[in-house]
Amino acid sequence: MPRPDRKFYAAGKAFGRFGIRAFTPRLMDAPHSHGHIEFNWLTEGHMDYALDGGSVRVAARKLAVFWAGIPHQSVGLAGAEGARQLNIYLPMDAFLEMGQMGRLTETLMGGGVIALGPDCIGLETLERWHADYRSGHALRADLVRAEIATMLRRAALVGWESLLPAWLEKPGSAGRGQAPTRYVVRMVRHIVENIGEPLSAGRVAAVVGLNPNYAATLFTRVMHISMQQFIIRLRLIRARTLLFDTRESVANIAFLSGFSSQSQFHDHFRRAYGTSPSQMRQASREGMEQGPPRSLLPQAPLQVLNLNSITSPSLTT
Repeated sequence: MPRPDRKFYAAGKAFGRFGIRAFTPRLMDAPHSHGHIEFNWLTEGHMDYALDGGSVRVAARKLAVFWAGIPHQSVGLAGAEGARQLNIYLPMDAFLEMGQMGRLTETLMGGGVIALGPDCIGLETLERWHADYRSGHALRADLVRAEIATMLRRAALVGWESLLPAWLEKPGSAGRGQAPTRYVVRMVRHIVENIGEPLSAGRVAAVVGLNPNYAATLFTRVMHISMQQFIIRLRLIRARTLLFDTRESVANIAFLSGFSSQSQFHDHFRRAYGTSPSQMRQASREGMEQGPPRSLLPQAPLQVLNLNSITSPSLTT
């Protein structure tokens, strides 16, 4: 029997389950996030997305790819009368465990949105993948996942169209393909699922049984962003979402987002956005266009403030 479309969502988890959906394109009522690398294909017209505040337009007959752990929402649709949309949901751990991706991994995990053209994928293949997935046949589903991995390796080789730049754009290193990403996958899982709790290099390293110094170095090597910067990014994502979508006080938002003090929260927030949390919330509620966009793209490189060393087991961020 075909698997229900929504079974692959795992609320509150860093990584969801594999799934493919085909449906009539529609707008979303609110942003959401889930533990996948998401692939979107539109047969006609174009669709506009808000992805953590960034504005992205996806044209028909191109496969848009992004990390769905970042809050995203379809907000505009045009020229799509009678169109169909096909989405693929690849669990983030499965993606991170794929080798030979180089800068593609860095781009997607760094918040970038890319599009793959006809030299990598077409509608006929996507429809076959959907049929294989809906068949409920385990081997056919395994073949689909293998073919998706091949598609991504081809994209890593031939290139892609950038729709939204990554947080950090750095060329991949030659040795990345040999990195033991299985440790980083487990570290990312722990960080994402415990982002509102105190986190330190020692605690994260203990999850995978590694020395804190080595764990932090390995994380940076695979993700091309330090563990501490990654934690701060995700905490700012949560804080921004709570600012716009809830009536929680700014002080409580700092706590719910995992920041250890109000001063630390305000320092990181102002450094990333150029304004205070209260000012950003007020501007949004008043419908003002002034001030920074609802985005995690910082006006200056993200820096670690008021902290000594991520490698200290006693340090919390």
